Amino acid sequence: MHDTLTQTHPTELRSSAPRQSDDSPRRLNVVLIDEELPYPLLSGKRLRTMGLVSRLAERHRLTYVCHRNSDPAEARQAERHFADLGIRTVVVDRPVPPKSGAWFYARLAMNLISSLPYSVASHTSPALNAAIRHIAATEPVDLWHVEWTPYAEALRGVPGQRLVMAHNVESVIWQRYYETESNPLKRWYIARQWHKMRRFERQKLREATLTVAVSEVDANRFRDELDVPCVDVVDNGVDTAFFTPDETPRRPEVLLFVGSLEWRPNLDGVRQMLDRVFPAVRAQVPNAELWLVGRNPPSWLRDLNVPGVKVHATVPDVRPFLRQAGQLVVPLRVGGGSRLKILEALACGTPVVSTRVGAEGLHLEPGRHLVRVEEIEHLSDALVEAIRQPDSMRLLAEAGRREVLRRYDWESLADRLERLWFGCVREEAV
Repeated sequence: MHDTLTQTHPTELRSSAPRQSDDSPRRLNVVLIDEELPYPLLSGKRLRTMGLVSRLAERHRLTYVCHRNSDPAEARQAERHFADLGIRTVVVDRPVPPKSGAWFYARLAMNLISSLPYSVASHTSPALNAAIRHIAATEPVDLWHVEWTPYAEALRGVPGQRLVMAHNVESVIWQRYYETESNPLKRWYIARQWHKMRRFERQKLREATLTVAVSEVDANRFRDELDVPCVDVVDNGVDTAFFTPDETPRRPEVLLFVGSLEWRPNLDGVRQMLDRVFPAVRAQVPNAELWLVGRNPPSWLRDLNVPGVKVHATVPDVRPFLRQAGQLVVPLRVGGGSRLKILEALACGTPVVSTRVGAEGLHLEPGRHLVRVEEIEHLSDALVEAIRQPDSMRLLAEAGRREVLRRYDWESLADRLERLWFGCVREEAV
């Protein structure tokens, strides 16, 4: 089954009425720099960004500087949504180059002579740099907030305090690509990207006033492996009023994968499920189903015709899938940061079975809040056991939901980011 719809989310319903927190000494002028306007909420990165920014827009003057979203309809929808939130947008009319086609491979080849990693060079544009420098020259900016590490390059030579939101340790992702790639030529190219990214992260994050990681695991990597001196943590979160259980009967035999289907680590995980994990599960549980739910699947996945596998592309609301599935499966070998999909699943009372990499960075205990296996090779046995023991999985999910409610609500996480903003501004005043 293939659905192509537009996802909605609770952030769309937030009021834009101002709310000044009791401990906020003043209204800050913060300029955020990013790839594109993070809306509609079709990826984990967008969910995190809007979960925090939409709340802080009620208290501060925010300007969002970015490239134009590649989809014109999406771009118009995003600009309207940001206007409703009271966030000024400065959108450069240059979409980020696509990751497919002959020109994509030409750009990859040309990057061999660049000192910048491809994911930095492809996001660099004179127009974006000019927009940032115009703002710096014409208004007082309290803080520059870089919403994705590669965009720290756009602030080269721009004065002022800067915070970098590191959704991942990017060099770790490239290292994991290298470790899991079997093609010698690709492995050679990936090794070059890994080392370029490591140098870039070390330089730009050491220049920042503060780096904000999404987990203590990532924060420790920045400190210990990249020698970044000023690092703090704002965890990923979930809207716990939106993601809730209901009375929908669960189907233990249904395995659910949720995630952007244009992000390489997710596609690697899906490949592992289709090639290795799901066939082994189906050999023991013939009625098992695998639902793949995510944004923009590639053509090979859209056209997939495998018994028991259903692809649902860009669905309007992921909650019906979470509330029916027997368990969310997170089959990642590559990646960083922490998985919002796990928090959303547990908030809905959905059991979770994950690899170690998939569950990395979350304050959740294996065997208490979710099932975790070390490697992808052990995932099929864990899933078969989960299908056969729905009552035990339900108890794990209930415990996981209690921990998510206690620790991962966006309101308290936005308060934490606001305190870090003020800390950066006070640093400038010293």
